Amino acid sequence: MFKQRLSATPRGARLARRFAVGTLNTWHIPYGSDVSEAVGLIVGELAANAVTHGRVPGRDFELRLALVTGSVRVEVTDSHSGERPPGPENVQAPSPLAESGRGLLVVDAVADRWEVLDREPPGKTVRAEVDVPGWLPLVRRA
Repeated sequence: MFKQRLSATPRGARLARRFAVGTLNTWHIPYGSDVSEAVGLIVGELAANAVTHGRVPGRDFELRLALVTGSVRVEVTDSHSGERPPGPENVQAPSPLAESGRGLLVVDAVADRWEVLDREPPGKTVRAEVDVPGWLPLVRRA
């Protein structure tokens, strides 16, 4: 498992994506592979959302990655207790001219599964999973 707290800034969001694909590479999921690209997109979108919508002054967000049976699990947690983002069954496309609002659509398109979870103390975690074809050899190498 990989776990890192990051500043709720654009720099923190960029670092989250770099940490994610770097960690996958150490887990024998190489840079540029379909899984690495999917996880990189998911982490980038969720970290950007944590920075933009989930930011609480003075609080960081947390990135967690885990290689679980058959998939890579991504979790991004923030401390914002306001309105919860829609889950996979409620994601809607913004108007065609909107300048934002597509991040969870990207997550929905790329992740094999995802959900939004409440956490204590206040805040939320968005968890997504990307299936890893041929995962058993990865577990044996790790």
